[in-house]
Amino acid sequence: MTHLKDGDHERLVSAQFSPQAEAYVASAVHAQGADLDALAQMMAGRGAARVLDLGCGGGHVSFTVAPHVAQVVAYDLSDRMLEAVAGEAQRRGLSNIETAWGVAEELPFPDASFDFVVSRFSAHHWRDLSAGLTQARRVLKPNGRAIFMDVVAPPNDVLDTFLQTIELLRDPSHARDFAVSEWVERAQAAGLACQTVTEGRLRLEFSSWIARINTPDLHVAAIRSLEELATRDVRAHFEIEPDGSFTLDTATLVFVPV
Repeated sequence: MTHLKDGDHERLVSAQFSPQAEAYVASAVHAQGADLDALAQMMAGRGAARVLDLGCGGGHVSFTVAPHVAQVVAYDLSDRMLEAVAGEAQRRGLSNIETAWGVAEELPFPDASFDFVVSRFSAHHWRDLSAGLTQARRVLKPNGRAIFMDVVAPPNDVLDTFLQTIELLRDPSHARDFAVSEWVERAQAAGLACQTVTEGRLRLEFSSWIARINTPDLHVAAIRSLEELATRDVRAHFEIEPDGSFTLDTATLVFVPV
């Protein structure tokens, strides 16, 4: 099924990721990480909880939390992603995962529907982060938690510009990697108070990074050119390697309703 009510940006995101759905389910970068380990620990003993995996992508949040909770709704704007997630959930015997289609800015769920709203490596594709955070707050129960895990922008304009540029060249559906301060400010405006921030680093192997989204050769060449021309500070911060592999800043932010 193809949904036609989404806007131009949403169409672009879906077009970028739908053909790569199986690749994202199988992606080692997305399937593992200290953030997922911490999330599993957070869900321990939450057997009655209902969880929204917001922008589920390859479903790795859903697969991580499903053994610990009552129900998971894997939510995404790509039908192909949802089909791949449903198939993998069935293969793993995770019968408490259901899928739902939609955009982050317009969640089709009643108020106070979920004990946890979790989003991992998704928000940097959203058309409107503030609207998505407002919706997350709306569907969260009063004693719930919203957990966002994503690449974050460095607090330096030169580093920020480099990051956003290579992200957009690699994937034209990229919207923005936000700084931690921007996350906290926008979440506060949406009615969410920041409880904890856990910062990390994520190494990306260049060839698989571009293959996963099928980046055009011209854009690959542009990214490599920018890496080669980068200043010493940029090369040091992103730990740019001879083959183009590099390391990003990440953060897990836990919010509570106010």
